[in-house]
Amino acid sequence: MPLPFPFDFKNPDYVQVFEWRMERLQRIRKAPETLPALRQFYRTNPAQFIIDWGMTTDPRNLDYGLPVTIPFLLFPRQEEWIDWIMERSRNHENGLTEKSREMGLSWTSVGLASALCLFNREMVIGFGSRKEEYVDSTVDPKALFWKVRKFIATLPAEFRGGWDERKHSRFMSVEFPDTGAVIKGEAGDNIGRGDRTTLYFVDEAAFLQRPLLIDAALSQTTRCRIDLSSVNGMNNPFAQKRHSGKISVFTFHWRSDPRKDDEWYRKECEKIDNPIIVAQELDLNYQASAEGILIPSEWVQAAVDAHIKLGIQPSGQRLGAMDVADEGRDKNACSLRYGFLLSDVQEWSGKGSDIYDSVVKVFGLCDDFGADEFRFDEDGLGAGVRGDARAINELREAEGTDQITATPFRGSGRVFYPENEAVPGDNGKPSRLNKDFFANAKAQGWWHLRKLFRNTFRALKGMEYDPDEIISISSTDGK
Repeated sequence: MPLPFPFDFKNPDYVQVFEWRMERLQRIRKAPETLPALRQFYRTNPAQFIIDWGMTTDPRNLDYGLPVTIPFLLFPRQEEWIDWIMERSRNHENGLTEKSREMGLSWTSVGLASALCLFNREMVIGFGSRKEEYVDSTVDPKALFWKVRKFIATLPAEFRGGWDERKHSRFMSVEFPDTGAVIKGEAGDNIGRGDRTTLYFVDEAAFLQRPLLIDAALSQTTRCRIDLSSVNGMNNPFAQKRHSGKISVFTFHWRSDPRKDDEWYRKECEKIDNPIIVAQELDLNYQASAEGILIPSEWVQAAVDAHIKLGIQPSGQRLGAMDVADEGRDKNACSLRYGFLLSDVQEWSGKGSDIYDSVVKVFGLCDDFGADEFRFDEDGLGAGVRGDARAINELREAEGTDQITATPFRGSGRVFYPENEAVPGDNGKPSRLNKDFFANAKAQGWWHLRKLFRNTFRALKGMEYDPDEIISISSTDGK
């Protein structure tokens, strides 16, 4: 029973909540003999305790005419998260939580830890983060232990358990005198180096500097470790665990927050003005947040059926492209485009066949598509495509069938138009030329593809564009 009345998270009425809480508190104070049973209930129902009595703070509320300190009303996904953690704890197993930013999980984890320690004897809960100031600071509200102290201090006296901040709170430690429980904090390489814990939260686990060192330490000091983090690419243990299939994963996407909707997302995208950050911190896209990424995921997604969105039709040459593989794990591929429209992509294994068979298949795909030319990667395995294509064309000529031109592309070769401008100069500096900016033709080709996706993304935002300098990806196979 979260609340006995409807609550609108977008337009909150905290007066009603305060009145409801005050009425309940008056009943408890008139009948204090009910407290032991209530405490016993909260012992295994921490989410309900937070909803009934917890408070949270958000200085940004002043912008909306709301008080900074408000009732802590969990929304459904936060309740589910607490239940999920309780299950992990009962089963003595670890868990991982991936989250969009600004989901209130710091406060939720602090409220859960405080509720458990208030009503469970000798429980020890740990919090760790990569920097000490993120764990404890007496003046910074973003610090986890600032939140712990605030949460306990704003509870009704009946539920504080004799807690006094001056007596029971030290740096990186909060004690609970009635139960002998404690919440402790650690930072950096010291995470997991202290005493054993019942439950341990690792905050922003994807951003730890030496995560493997911490993994080893925590494996010896807790049976239930909960990693929380926003996304930071794939090159870290957090991401690897998340995709391993060996650990329970809880996802906190921004759509789980009833305060947020598509209009909120649109405004956030405009405010952030960086598709990589949006994909990383809002959309939980592990690939988009990887360092050195060339084409943001948002640009690629926007290009799907871009010609339909822009109200234009493709024209020009029909062209194929082939990437050749052998009998190993890599696959052969053939893409087909009509002007700016990528119409179809096919892939197949080379197992049990040879390169010649794959070239024959590409010829057939080009015939079906109406393309009279395809390009192929001549580096490595592709070197044999030229001879196979010549042999196939000789057979086609003998049969009276139109020939298809196979044009080689050598990514390791010299750049095209070496004297042309690659990047304009600024502040009086000269432009960088293609021959100076690109190491080879492959790098130049990838950069050109990036520009096509960027131009398309901008066109869809209403900016002027050249139809010959965009790309559209068909959502359906076809000619």
